[in-house]
Amino acid sequence: MRSCERAPAGTAPAGTASAGTAPAGRADPGADALGLLRLLRDERRLETAYDTVAALLARHEVGDDPVALRRVGRLLSGVDPDRVLARHPGTPVLTVAVTGQSTVAPVLDPLTAELARHGILLRPVLGDHGAWVSELTCADEGFGGARPDLTLCLLDAGTVFGRVPGVWRPDDVARACAETLDLVRRVTAGHAERAAGPVVLNTLPLPATWSRRLVDLRSRARLGALWREFNASLLRLSEEIPGVSVIDLDPLLTEGGPLNDARLAHHTGAQLGAGLLAGYAREVAHLARALRGMTRKCLVLDLDHTLWDGVLAEDGPDAIAAAGTGRGEAFGAFQRVAAQLGAQGVLLAVSSRNDPDEVRRVLRGHPDMRLREEDFAHIAAGWGPKEEALREIADRLGIGTDALVFADDSAAECARVRAALPEVAVVRLDDEPSLHPGKLLADGWFDQPSLTEEDRARGAGYRAEARRGRLRAAAATAEEYLADLDTTVDLGPPRPHEYARIAQLTQRTNRFNLTGVRLTEAEVATAARGADGTRLLVARTADRFGEHGLVGAVLTRRTGPLLEVVNVWLSCRVLARGIERACLVDVLARAREAGCREVRADFTETRNNAAARTFYPELGFTERKSDAAGTSYRHDLATIPTTPAHIRMTANTAGKNAHGSWLPRRFSATAP
Repeated sequence: MRSCERAPAGTAPAGTASAGTAPAGRADPGADALGLLRLLRDERRLETAYDTVAALLARHEVGDDPVALRRVGRLLSGVDPDRVLARHPGTPVLTVAVTGQSTVAPVLDPLTAELARHGILLRPVLGDHGAWVSELTCADEGFGGARPDLTLCLLDAGTVFGRVPGVWRPDDVARACAETLDLVRRVTAGHAERAAGPVVLNTLPLPATWSRRLVDLRSRARLGALWREFNASLLRLSEEIPGVSVIDLDPLLTEGGPLNDARLAHHTGAQLGAGLLAGYAREVAHLARALRGMTRKCLVLDLDHTLWDGVLAEDGPDAIAAAGTGRGEAFGAFQRVAAQLGAQGVLLAVSSRNDPDEVRRVLRGHPDMRLREEDFAHIAAGWGPKEEALREIADRLGIGTDALVFADDSAAECARVRAALPEVAVVRLDDEPSLHPGKLLADGWFDQPSLTEEDRARGAGYRAEARRGRLRAAAATAEEYLADLDTTVDLGPPRPHEYARIAQLTQRTNRFNLTGVRLTEAEVATAARGADGTRLLVARTADRFGEHGLVGAVLTRRTGPLLEVVNVWLSCRVLARGIERACLVDVLARAREAGCREVRADFTETRNNAAARTFYPELGFTERKSDAAGTSYRHDLATIPTTPAHIRMTANTAGKNAHGSWLPRRFSATAP
C-alpha cells in the first residue's frame, strides 16, 4: 500500500512574474502557466500562492490542453497539502483513493491538475496493483485504513479476460462477463452499505486485439454484442446502488484515444492510455465539484456572435441569423444545447451590450430564435460593464456569482470578467460557432450525480418567483408581503424516492448550510433509517404561487436527554421567509415534548454561510464554546420561540411515533 500526498498550488504573488503576463518569448498558454508554476516551485512558494492557482490556470486556458494539464499535475504533485491548509484553511480538500485492475497511478497527474483548476486540494491514496476487490471489501484494512471521500476503481478488459481460458469462444466471455458483473455488484453494494464514500466505476472498452482473435465475423459480432450488454449492465449499477457512479469511457475514446499504448500496456501494465485517463480525470473532477457543493446553477450568455450571427446594434434585427445558412444553423444548434440545459434545471440568463428593448423584441419574435424571452430567468442588456451585469443577474436570482457560468465570444470581455469576478466560470468561445457546444460542455459545469423533478421544474419556479417579486413590490411592508404569500411548511421524514434530491440539496446548498457538511445519497439513506438516535427531517413548502417542493433538511441525533442538531440546510430559493426558523421551532418543541432537557448545535463558518451565523442566537441558543473550528450552542428548552405568524405548519403525521414526535420512539419522556 502506498499513500501519496499531492496538492495543487498557486500563482505568483506580488514581487514575482505576474500571473496575467506571459513570460517573454512564450507563445503556448500552457507553457506560460507551467513556467509561472515552476518559478514559484523554485522559490518554494507554491503552497503560499495556492489560493490563486485556479485563476492562473483559467487565465491561461490550460484546460484546453491535456498535455499541459498532465505537466501541471506532475509539477503540483510535490506540494505539501498540510502547508497549503496552514496558509489557506478554507481550501476544499478531497481525499481520493485510486485502485483498479492494472496500473492506475498515471491518472494522478491529470486528476491533480483538474482538481487544481477548481481550487480543490487533493489528498490521493494509491492502492496496490490489482487489489481492488480486497481494498473495497476490507472495512478497516483497505487503503491503509484511510477514509476516502471518493474511491476510483479503474477496471479494464483484463478484469473480464482474466477469467477466460487460454483458448476461448464468445460463450466463455459471456460467462466471464456474468461473473465479473456479479463480483462488481457485490463489492460495490457492500462498500455502499458501510457508507464508505462514493465509488466511481467505468465501462470497459474492448481492445481490437481481443476481438480480432476471432477470425469469423459472426463470432466477432456476437462478442461485440455481449460486451456492450455487459457495459450497459455496469452503467445501470448507478441506478441500483446508492453512491455508485459509472463513467462511460466510450465517448472519451472518441475525443482522447487511443485506448492505450501497446508497449506501455505490455511492459508497465498501463492498460488505459494517457489521453483516455486525462478525459476520465476531467469527468471525476466534475463529480468531485458536485460532491463539494460547487455545481454551477446559471448559464449567462452573450448574444452577438454567441446566440446569433451578427451584431444587433450595427446590423439590425433583420440581418442577424440563427438559421438559413450553414453558419447561422450552427448558432441555432448552440441555442438548442442551451435549451437542453435549461430543461434540466440550469437557469439561463443574458448579459449583452445591446438596447434592452431591441433584445426583447428579437427574443419574442425573430423567426430564427430557438430560445425565447420566457426561457431566460433574467435578461441584463445595456451598455454597462458585463461584470456589473453578472452581479445584477446573481442578485436577481438570489445566488452567488460563484454559481455563474459566463459564455462570450469576446476575448476582451472574458478577460475582464475573469479579472473582476475570478469566481465566475468563464467559457471563451471563438469565431467558429460549430465549436461552441463542445467548448461550453467540456468542463461539465452543471454536472451532478442525479437529476430530480425539482431540477426540471426550476425554470418554472423562477418564473413564479417573478410573480412573487411583483407582489413584494406592491406590498407596503415586508410583513404584509410575507402574510400575503400564505406559506405552508411540512416538516417530516423523507420518502425513499427523495433521497437523491436530499443529497443534492446538501451538496449544492452553500448560503444556509450551517456546518458545511454534505451528504451522499448512501449517507442520506443511512440517516433516514434512524439508527443510533439519528433522525432526518425534510421541509416541503408551498405558497399562493405554487409548490417549492423539498427545500430544506434537518439532521438530528439524540443521546438520552440530549438532542444534537447535526446540521440544517435550506435552499437559497426560499431564504428570508422564516422557513428555517419555523423548522427549528418545531424541532425544539418536539424535543421538549419527547423529554429532552437540552438541544445543542454547531455553526461552522464557510466561504458562503457567514450571513447565517446569527441563526441559533436569534432562536434563544446560548454559546457554549468557540474556537477555530466553529461555535457550539445550547438551548435549555425552558422557553420555546414562536413560529413566524405568516407560516402555517401542516399536519403531516407520516413517520410520527406514538408520542406524536419526530424523535425516535425509544427515547420517550422517561428516557434517562
